[in-house]
Amino acid sequence: MKLNILAFAAHPDDTELSCAGTLAKHIDLGDKVGVIDFTKGELGTRGTPEIRMKEASKSAEILGLSVRDNLSFADGFFENDHEHQLKIVEKIRQYKPDIVIANAIRDRHPDHGRASEIVKTAVFLSGLAKVETTDQDGKAQEPWRPKTLLHYIQSIPITPDFVVDISGFWETKMKAIQAFASQFHDPKSDEPETYISDPKFMKMIEARSLELGQIIGVEHAEGFTIDRYLGIKDLNSVL
Repeated sequence: MKLNILAFAAHPDDTELSCAGTLAKHIDLGDKVGVIDFTKGELGTRGTPEIRMKEASKSAEILGLSVRDNLSFADGFFENDHEHQLKIVEKIRQYKPDIVIANAIRDRHPDHGRASEIVKTAVFLSGLAKVETTDQDGKAQEPWRPKTLLHYIQSIPITPDFVVDISGFWETKMKAIQAFASQFHDPKSDEPETYISDPKFMKMIEARSLELGQIIGVEHAEGFTIDRYLGIKDLNSVL
């Protein structure tokens, strides 16, 4: 299956919190979109890997993803090395996305910035004919170089290079986030409080979306960074 957009995430719920509105919007436009999580979030304070896999499947249904995979990397300990890079190259070549979206370039969780760098490296390697990989049937994969690599923004505020209007898709984003019920505020839960289970965390997510939306004159928006200049055909493109 060829995807238009493939988003990578260090942990289940990274994409939901950061770019689910954009993914939902593109799915509504008819694009095929997939998410590949690196880990099962097994080091998370709340919930279990089994619960988080079920929550990821539920979120995938809400968003209408064409693909949701998990690479089963070691939470907290995966590295930007040959082994991990090739696993991502295999997925890029399998799904042949035009656009790849990765974790934030830096963030409070060290996995996020490291995941960002692994994907950046893999996107380049995926286009090299002499980097050899095979598919699940043992057949050689053809090189594939996505047209664009983007990075979503997570906990640490990063000035976006551009923002996407997600007005009309905010409720879908919130439903996808709430699919990960084990991770967020629940007054009935007796599990330890964490950074993201604090009710103020979800308020921050909405406040950021409202702020970015206000800046471009819409209700809600999500921000992204890119490692190159964005080109426009003419000045009418920025009206």
